[in-house]
Amino acid sequence: MFTGIITNVGEVVAVEPRAQGLHHHLRIACAYDRASIVDGASIACNGVCMTVVGSGAENGRTWFAVDAAAETLKVTTVGRWQQGTRINLERALRVGDELGGHIVAAHADGIAQITSREDLPDMARFVLRVPSVLARFVAAKGSVALDGVSLTTNDVTAESFSVLIIPHTLAVTTIGSWQSGTDVNLEVDLMARYAARLLDARA
Repeated sequence: MFTGIITNVGEVVAVEPRAQGLHHHLRIACAYDRASIVDGASIACNGVCMTVVGSGAENGRTWFAVDAAAETLKVTTVGRWQQGTRINLERALRVGDELGGHIVAAHADGIAQITSREDLPDMARFVLRVPSVLARFVAAKGSVALDGVSLTTNDVTAESFSVLIIPHTLAVTTIGSWQSGTDVNLEVDLMARYAARLLDARA
């Protein structure tokens, strides 16, 4: 489990397609302490929970390796990552950690697209188009994770929603580089998903 509070911005340094492109092996550089990363650890990469399958240090930076399977490549932006892609990172939640965002599973539900960016005096406003199958899980003043970042929704319509981003978040995540047309990984709120499932079961 995660909180959606980003602790580092990593960089993809190698992508190795395998199994006719249905499986990618990736190496990601980061600022985490090499000694703190063990094989089998979970790290959320742009909101996608990935399992560490190797790690090391090179050119003064820690790196860790992960594998992305066909389903991950299909429903997230991972298949588009290439050398130099910057990604938001978060280590798995530990007992006693501060829960500063909201409960995030880092199991991205799909891809949302930025349709507009408005830079305001003290923040930026983004409007995103959401896949119709996920739209019913997004509510005004509710929680979403976008590329792994815990955010509160503002205006919500049948097919879109908006978020306001403060300068700190713009500076310490990849959100500062988002523009109209950018695709991002979307995870809807776990509570909304379970509540909808219960309503469906009653119906």
